[in-house]
Amino acid sequence: MDIRIYYEDTDCGGVVYYANYLKYFERARTEYLESRGRSVALLMEQGTVFVVVHAEVHYHAPARYGDLLSVETEVVEAGAASFTFRHVIREKQSGRLIVTGSTRLAATDGAGKVKRLDKETAAALQS
Repeated sequence: MDIRIYYEDTDCGGVVYYANYLKYFERARTEYLESRGRSVALLMEQGTVFVVVHAEVHYHAPARYGDLLSVETEVVEAGAASFTFRHVIREKQSGRLIVTGSTRLAATDGAGKVKRLDKETAAALQS
C-alpha cells in the first residue's frame, strides 16, 4: 500500500509526526483484510471488533513532506482470538527504510470481551 505524505502529516519542520505511523499501520491492516475479502466494517456490524493490545514502532529515518511511502504488511502470528501484524515502511523511490513495527490485535464482541475469530477471518489472516 502506498501513502503520499501531505503537509498535514508533518510537524513544523516538514518531517512526518511520529504518531502518524500508527495511523499508517491501521490503514495497512484494514487494506490487508479488505484485500482478502474481510470487511472490517462488516465484521463490526456482525459483532467482531478488533482492538490493538500492543504496538511497537522503530524509527529508522525521517519521512518528509512530499515523500511517497510504501507500507508492507503481513501477519506473523495468529491465534484463536488474536493476531500480530508486522509492518515495514520504506520511501518508495529509494527503498530507504523509514519505520518497522508490529501491532497485536484481539477480537472482541464490541463490549470488550475477547472472542474467537470466525473460521473465514482466521483463514484470511493466514493466507
